[in-house]
Amino acid sequence: METNKTMTKEEFKQRQQSVMLDGIVDEPVKVNYTDTGSGPTLVLLHGIPTWSYLYQAVIPELEEEYRVIVPDLLGYGYSDQRDRFDRSLHVQAKLVVRLMEKLELGQVHLAAHDIGGGVGLILALNEPERIDKLVLSNTVAYDSWPIEEMLMMGHPSWKNKSLQEMEDFLSKGYKDVFAQREQLTDTFLQGITAPYLHEEGKVSLVRNAAALNTNETTSITHKLSDIQHPVLLLWGTQDPWQPVETGEMLDRDLPDSRLVRVNQSAHWVPQEAPKEFAAEIKKFI
Repeated sequence: METNKTMTKEEFKQRQQSVMLDGIVDEPVKVNYTDTGSGPTLVLLHGIPTWSYLYQAVIPELEEEYRVIVPDLLGYGYSDQRDRFDRSLHVQAKLVVRLMEKLELGQVHLAAHDIGGGVGLILALNEPERIDKLVLSNTVAYDSWPIEEMLMMGHPSWKNKSLQEMEDFLSKGYKDVFAQREQLTDTFLQGITAPYLHEEGKVSLVRNAAALNTNETTSITHKLSDIQHPVLLLWGTQDPWQPVETGEMLDRDLPDSRLVRVNQSAHWVPQEAPKEFAAEIKKFI
């Protein structure tokens, strides 16, 4: 029995808009995104193996005070999933820049989870004028990633897995690393896995996993002290994948940062503790 109202995948997808963007890879690609609310602009970025639906419980907490823009990264969710382009963090950073240009956005606040946080660090270094304040939640950094499960899924042989095998693998990943089990509703689990449970989506997720590259964050480790933005590190402390020690390292290396521990959460903080997640962002901004 579900104890919390969870927006269905269909309800969430109906609110999305689609745009074709060039300048990201060598051909135009479709990007799906949510654009809701009014006020200062806040962009939310998801990680792997999720999509923007990860924020389905957070968006209602934020949209009354902010214009909230939540894209599906390239190869994820209902953005372009064709098997013909790179999905690296640097490409995803280009997606954010091009979407901001398309929507004629000035400086934005950025909150990012998992590999989305790696994208956020790249943007803070390479496009500093586009970011006001930065929130990083259980993000990849240093050589903390990719985890063994994602390395395994990124092997080309995984495109031959059945859809049932992929569903079982993804479901186990959520169930094993979810501290607030009452938040792992059947509706959420079905919604968060849905974009990858068809043939094109399955292959796309395999390619997404194959694109995970430690070098993208180790190559900027020595530059972290150059990030002058105020940074909130919002970390689920029960996360075995991106442990709080990574957040503590970032807190030491970033000049203007503050670490907030979410003690009753593991990796999926936006779904496990959406009210606390949103409240800390509001307080920070």
